[in-house]
Amino acid sequence: MLTFEMKLEMALMEWSKLLNGSRLNEADYEEQPHRPSYVRDLDRIVFSAPFRRLANKTQVHPLHDHDHIHHRLIHSVETGSVGRSLGMQIGHWLEQNGQIPSGGKHTVSGVVQSACLAHDIGNPPFGHSGEAAIGSWFQERFITPSGLFTEMDKILRSEFEEFEGNAQGFRIIANTEMYRGAGGMRLTKSVLGAFSKYPVSAHVKASVDENYCGTKKFGFFMSEAPVFTSVAADLGLIEQKAKSGSWWRRHPLVFLVEAADDICYNILDIEDACTAGDLSFETVKGALAPIAGSNTFLDGKSEEEQVSYLRAKGIGTAIDACVEAFKENYQDIMSGTFTSSLIESSTKAQDFQNLKDMARRQIFKAKRKTELEVSGRNVLHRVLTGVYPIYEALGKVGWDAERLQGYNPQLVRALGLELRGVTDAYSALHSLTDYVSGMTDRYTVKIARMVSGT
Repeated sequence: MLTFEMKLEMALMEWSKLLNGSRLNEADYEEQPHRPSYVRDLDRIVFSAPFRRLANKTQVHPLHDHDHIHHRLIHSVETGSVGRSLGMQIGHWLEQNGQIPSGGKHTVSGVVQSACLAHDIGNPPFGHSGEAAIGSWFQERFITPSGLFTEMDKILRSEFEEFEGNAQGFRIIANTEMYRGAGGMRLTKSVLGAFSKYPVSAHVKASVDENYCGTKKFGFFMSEAPVFTSVAADLGLIEQKAKSGSWWRRHPLVFLVEAADDICYNILDIEDACTAGDLSFETVKGALAPIAGSNTFLDGKSEEEQVSYLRAKGIGTAIDACVEAFKENYQDIMSGTFTSSLIESSTKAQDFQNLKDMARRQIFKAKRKTELEVSGRNVLHRVLTGVYPIYEALGKVGWDAERLQGYNPQLVRALGLELRGVTDAYSALHSLTDYVSGMTDRYTVKIARMVSGT
């Protein structure tokens, strides 16, 4: 167990590096005084096609016909708003303590908001059940491999068998979107660092023998490992060694991005459950009241107004609690030894745990949600099964899309399939997951019908 004195002696990350405003693959970029880097990052994310598609991707309730139920886009916007508030408070505190220059709070706030907006950009259709569905399809084919599956290096299989939306998100923003293969969206390195909740690749994660919050999942694929390694070096992230390679301690602002997400999904999932009829008003009121900390102004309000008020108050008090948790754990955060979340380390920890327990018992196992998750799994499997043969055919003609014959070129056109950069089995399977994970819920259903003939 590290003592406080020992932690003080450890190398700390430096804000002058952590807030690196240089852009990926854009060496000649110069920040304009009327348009700060973080504003440009926000614009690039907001106007991107992957961000726009989040409007038709599941947050919790798949294919719901109620207009007030959250989808991924609204969740991302709200998370960005909470992240901006967290960043502004922490940025102001850092300014007061001489950790960053005057005015730096706006950079901190903007970086956190940008990373929050992008945090779900790699999520597939049907929410987390969609991730599991994609992974299970690959698992089945690696049991008795044939075709391209026989050509895959075993150490890379986990990238597909444990398909991870966080890694897919990094792939999108740093590789495939906008400047394809040349920096992706070319965001500032500070935003890429704040985005990376899990700074470890899939095959390195398997050999990490430390219980650290940043290695619970993997955050980038081997295809993007050189990019992340370069970004981590420029940011001054603390590098660690495992048997199979390097991993890194989290960028300190990751904890604010994570806190914004935790605050939003825990509170708003409960509000959605009330709207959807999965939880009663009294149950929701009882769950949110302890977080809100105040029941004033509830008299004479409708049930919907009361829930909205408690939600708003709850978000505000949770933000303040996470700010205090960041300050209290600042030394450990900067030395890379902090391995909890801000919510779990805050005065609201038990209240949020109660929300999670309630969601697990009464929302995630609701009959309608469960039925649609089962349906979604089968839909995704039909799409993967229907599209995969194109890649087998592509491999047989030397990865030259112009040489595809018969039905395959027709299907490529119908799907709008992107085959640039597909040169081997590994890039082929990633192209397949790029396509499927990028789909919206309803478009997945449409393509499943088309490729299966149903």
